[in-house]
Amino acid sequence: QVQLVESGGGLVQAGGSLRLSCAVSGRTFSTAIMGWFRQAPGMEREVVAGLSWSTSSTYYADSVEGRFTISRDRAKNTLSLQMNSLKPEDTAVYYCAIGLSRRYWPPDYRGMDYWGKGTLVTVST
Repeated sequence: QVQLVESGGGLVQAGGSLRLSCAVSGRTFSTAIMGWFRQAPGMEREVVAGLSWSTSSTYYADSVEGRFTISRDRAKNTLSLQMNSLKPEDTAVYYCAIGLSRRYWPPDYRGMDYWGKGTLVTVST
């Protein structure tokens, strides 16, 4: 089993920054991809950013390209999402996820096997 715990969410003004972290524990040796997803009220869950475990290649949704950065710390077994120039439309619950195969790339929620419980990000005007 794999456990994922997100932290770092909160309330921030438009134009501000937040850094989300995801602590990963458990049997992670089969990890293929890691990703951040988000879900706003009444909306479907969407991918924000993804990272290939073996190649370290990254993917960003068009809506966050140039503003968000996904990274990992192997020593600390964490996945992070640095979010800059935040906009009110970035308001959502953000989830960390792990996929055991690369059957979907760019990452898709259907291809992820483990999920955290999410952390709320609210961007005010």
